Amino acid sequence: MTSLTSQSATKGRKYEDVLGGAREIFLRDGFEGASVDEIARAAGVSKATLYSYFSDKRELFREVTRVECERMAESALSRIDFAAPPREVFTAAAHSLTRFLLSDFSLRMFRTCVAEAARFPELGQAFYQNGPEMGRARMVVYLKLAIARGQLHDVDPDMIAEQFSELCRVRLWTRAIFGVQTRFSEAEINDVATHAVDTLLARYAL
Repeated sequence: MTSLTSQSATKGRKYEDVLGGAREIFLRDGFEGASVDEIARAAGVSKATLYSYFSDKRELFREVTRVECERMAESALSRIDFAAPPREVFTAAAHSLTRFLLSDFSLRMFRTCVAEAARFPELGQAFYQNGPEMGRARMVVYLKLAIARGQLHDVDPDMIAEQFSELCRVRLWTRAIFGVQTRFSEAEINDVATHAVDTLLARYAL
């Protein structure tokens, strides 16, 4: 996988400016409400420069989603030691995933994809592939290692990864997505992560 750093070096500063401007406008106005003129203005570039990188707004949305999800994933993975015992790995992953799910970017992008699902299903597909699907695939890599080490039962790692993701959505994400609660304490996040890990290990740990 090409790293974000090497991509930036290849495509240049204006490419990063376009992505930054697009991120700002998409989060503020949603997909339908975002205009290319506003994105170019926020990025400090001309429309011609913007179109030299992206053919249309949908392609730009997909790239913003991919880059942001990959950036968050790289940041989270850098803090996880996959050689550590399962409880330690799952705990670090649960905290990272729960924080991502509750992040302003994730919540706004999720709402945008749902709102545009009927007209632009590819937006939801892009968010799913670069968010939940990418996270699931990376968790499966670890789960296969843990199973091979004899630390977990030899059960479908894809199913375990899916269950882990759903456990991290308990309580707080539902409140967040409906706007019932907008601020979350460390104690609340830790409670969700701890219960997710306890539940998973009670079922799959050897």
